[in-house]
Amino acid sequence: MCSTQTGDFLALDLGGTNFRVLLVRVSSNGKQKVEMENQIYAIPENIMRGSGTELFDHIAECLANFLEKLGIKDKKLPLGFTFSFPCQQTKLDESFLVSWTKGSKASGVEGRDVVGLLRKAIKKRGDFDIDIVAVINDTVGTMMTCGYDDHHCEIGLIVGTGTNACYMEEMRHLELVDGDEGRMCVNMEWGAFGDDGALDDIRTEFDREIDAGSLNPGKQLFEKMISGMYLGELVRLILVKMAKDGLLFQGHTTPDLLTTGHFQTSFVSAMENKKSVPFCACVFLVLRGLGLDPSPEDCVATQRVCQIVSTRAAHLCAATLAAVLRQIRDNKAAERLFARRLNKMVRLLVPDCDVRFLRSEDGSGKGAAMVTAVAHRLAKQHAERQRILNTLRLSRDQLLEVKKRMEEEMNRGLAKKTHATATVKMLPTFVRSTPDGTERGDFLALDLGGTNFRVLLVRVRSGKRRSVEMHNKIYTIPQDITQGTGEELFDHIVHCIADFLEYMGMKGASLPLGFTFSFPCHQTRLDQGILIKWTKGFKASGCEGEDVAALLKDAIHRSEEFDLDVVAVVNDTVGTMMTCGYEDPQCEVGLIVGTGTNTCYMEEMSNVELVDGDEGRMCVNMEWGAFGDRGELDDLCTEFDRAVDDQSTYPGKQRYEKMISGMYLGEIVRNVLLDFTAKGLLFRGKLSERLKTRGIFETKFLSQIESDRLALRQVRSILQHLGLTSSTCDDSILVKEVCSVVSKRAAQLCGAGLSAVVDKIRLNRGLEKLSITVGVDGTLYKLHPHFATIMRETLRDLTPNCEVTLIQSEDGSGKGAALITAVACRLRDAGK
Repeated sequence: MCSTQTGDFLALDLGGTNFRVLLVRVSSNGKQKVEMENQIYAIPENIMRGSGTELFDHIAECLANFLEKLGIKDKKLPLGFTFSFPCQQTKLDESFLVSWTKGSKASGVEGRDVVGLLRKAIKKRGDFDIDIVAVINDTVGTMMTCGYDDHHCEIGLIVGTGTNACYMEEMRHLELVDGDEGRMCVNMEWGAFGDDGALDDIRTEFDREIDAGSLNPGKQLFEKMISGMYLGELVRLILVKMAKDGLLFQGHTTPDLLTTGHFQTSFVSAMENKKSVPFCACVFLVLRGLGLDPSPEDCVATQRVCQIVSTRAAHLCAATLAAVLRQIRDNKAAERLFARRLNKMVRLLVPDCDVRFLRSEDGSGKGAAMVTAVAHRLAKQHAERQRILNTLRLSRDQLLEVKKRMEEEMNRGLAKKTHATATVKMLPTFVRSTPDGTERGDFLALDLGGTNFRVLLVRVRSGKRRSVEMHNKIYTIPQDITQGTGEELFDHIVHCIADFLEYMGMKGASLPLGFTFSFPCHQTRLDQGILIKWTKGFKASGCEGEDVAALLKDAIHRSEEFDLDVVAVVNDTVGTMMTCGYEDPQCEVGLIVGTGTNTCYMEEMSNVELVDGDEGRMCVNMEWGAFGDRGELDDLCTEFDRAVDDQSTYPGKQRYEKMISGMYLGEIVRNVLLDFTAKGLLFRGKLSERLKTRGIFETKFLSQIESDRLALRQVRSILQHLGLTSSTCDDSILVKEVCSVVSKRAAQLCGAGLSAVVDKIRLNRGLEKLSITVGVDGTLYKLHPHFATIMRETLRDLTPNCEVTLIQSEDGSGKGAALITAVACRLRDAGK
């Protein structure tokens, strides 16, 4: 129990025929102080045995009376509901009654949520409102009350009208609840112990007679051997038996002695209280009250019966409590004579446990308020976390607006007049044809799109045995070269090509080459690509505004080791479309969602104003990562997006890409986690130095954490890798939620953008319905467990008139470049 919560809290304590309403004021002025005001209300027997609606209407009426009396009826205060009957809890504020006990019988309540019933009764009145934040058992309230004063208190025990216990159990042992880190309070409901026959060998004829005459025969058998509701009746049955056998009262009985319930449990306590003066006089008076004329020997024998019955109850209670203590010990590696016997027996049974009994002061009332105070604090923290996460959640209207704005930018990029200021550049690729099956030959492909690049040999076979065979080798580009000069960069690339040709036994060969260059380029023909700007962290000087095909050729000539025919400069997105188009002729869109993101599609030539001619179609490289650079996404950008953008290599650029792609999602999550921790909403407010490091939360962690097969323990191991060694199960759950929200937004934004593309194709062709295939590549799309599904659902929702098939590309940037080169060679040879 944390002692940092202050404020006014209501508590409702229902556990029998009387119930209480309490106002608990928790204040802090250097030292925390708890003040209480309460009122006891009776529940008439006809209501307790009537309908559940009548019961909860009566409780709501009493609540209204209490609030009006204190002049706080107009305030909406948090309330903790102590409901001391066996319940199945699914949430802190949701509890389903399993069965009534203690003589209660209100119909229509068993199997239903008691919090929901109380809320319904309050709403029906309409004259006040409260926030029910917690429903607890009186045993839990007892533990919480004592835990407020003694932080070592981990067990709650009730021995009164009924009996029950609760304790703090390790989460890894609770198979009914997800998660295996930390601990949770378990309400044992141990009164039902023995209902399966486990206590049959120690139950007596008197126990069986009490059970047979009870309201719930065969149920709560342990409770019937221990609790105050039954001890007096147990003593009465023994006295009747002994009297009938001539062992007491000279064989005489009286109507009072023969009447169920006339020998109260309070008599047992009074008869055993040796401080009563004179002691035998107390026993004599009780027996005389039952119409008996006891002798001194009868008084002694009766007192002995009381002692035996209460001692058995105390020992049974101690034995079960000892089992709880052993469980707690293994996990880690009352005032009267009854309480003294309980204490003594516990120490006898578990001598290796240091147990201190602390008497609870009003556990069911004050304890409920304490739980409510904690729950209220946690609810406020949850609300604050959700408020922050809601800035990352997108509505359908927002996604439709993204689609609309993307369509507008696409049209601006296609038009000559607005192309220069458009963020979505819609660059012509001069790819006008897809493979027709007659291409053949050996081709080289160079795939450059990040800090790793590949050189490939692609063998294309035509005819009946049409096939594409590939060989490749991966090379790295050191960071000093990506940040150095363009000459150093292309010399390094040529050196790697030479190594590959030697590796393949083709040193000195001259082959046609397709160059996949996955950065924004302006093309005036297929074998030329003018770099517009670097992205993805590249900064090599002397490249922007230059033809990358010419830079590659210059580097080849400088090496003087081999010669290559650079036939085509292509974008990886176009390569993806061509690769899928080789298998599916309906594929007219290419999509990349990996380190970066981009799309291309087949546009009508009549709309491509940057290229002469209006017949046929041409593949347009959208370069949609820059969407938002004119402020189109400002209303959707959060403080976390702005932080990621500010810390990036190119602030203010590629805004759409920074909300979607794998290069940035981990950074967005990291910034959310930093904010949560700084506000005390995560990791107990303790920040690790590693989490402060930019780039430390890799996007691959999102895929791992969101995997349905990953247990929370494995999530915690990822957090430990980030230096968060003291993270809890709740922390793991929250981190998983943050990852889920960030990746869902990315998938939805991607789906909204793609919906604009396919709808434009449909409208271009004047179709009511469009059936089209999209080729997709990229590690985020392929490896994230939910990205593809969410994107597909968004696409289906925003474009109901388009039937879109998504197929995964197999090596679009390599195989696709070779296929484009093969098509170009075929067309060139045909022209010759």
